Amino acid sequence: MVPDIIVVGAQRAGTTTMFRLLSEHPDLVRPTATKGTSYFDDEYHRGPRWYRAHFPLGPLARLARPGRRLRTFECGGYYLFHPLAADRIARDLPGAHVVVLVRDPVERARSAHRHELARGFESLPFDAALRAEERRLAGEQERLATEPRSTSFEHRHHAYLGRGRYGEQVERFVSALGPDRVHVVDADRFFADPVPQFAALQRRLGLSTWVPAAVERWNARPADPLPPDEHADLLTHFADSDAQLARHLDQAPSWRAEAVAR
Repeated sequence: MVPDIIVVGAQRAGTTTMFRLLSEHPDLVRPTATKGTSYFDDEYHRGPRWYRAHFPLGPLARLARPGRRLRTFECGGYYLFHPLAADRIARDLPGAHVVVLVRDPVERARSAHRHELARGFESLPFDAALRAEERRLAGEQERLATEPRSTSFEHRHHAYLGRGRYGEQVERFVSALGPDRVHVVDADRFFADPVPQFAALQRRLGLSTWVPAAVERWNARPADPLPPDEHADLLTHFADSDAQLARHLDQAPSWRAEAVAR
């Protein structure tokens, strides 16, 4: 089997929770080892046979769940941000649908920074890491786009602001796959009322509607919120991108609606 649903990110926006929900769906079977393969970003040079080896054999999956039309999926939190992933998915999986989870980009950046610190991939405090981002990432996006076998530690681990510019990233996937195959989920609204939000997503993906017993926030790294003035200052960095994103959500992102309400 090969996936026809891929959760492409964003990093630290609920992808682990979505992976667990999809894993429990009676019509879906998960990858055999990990939630993602990194194939369409850093491992593309390994080729399609390597990729297919990460997924179940159809006959065995159907033996375990007779009578169901089974599909498989994967999650790759870096796919959304990688400059070549959208075109690679469109070329290799022409019928695939992608799910994009987005959240308040300021809180996403802070969560990503805590995550990279915990993994040993970051040593700078948050403010210093933001100041260093432009220098760290200079030329990396272009190099990844023009040297298909290349990888970038800085691009993958230190793009705290860059990964939160969702609008341009979603546009890249829409251009490659078409709007009907790109499904954007506002994670803050999703977690506020997960059951109907998940039901709506299942319908868009062509899945039978299944209701989970509970929806938990997996792999979260909670922290005290930023003071409102600091949050507002950082949020200005994402204004143009959030306006792009709103067109794909058919409404303002939740963090923009909250800012207006305040």
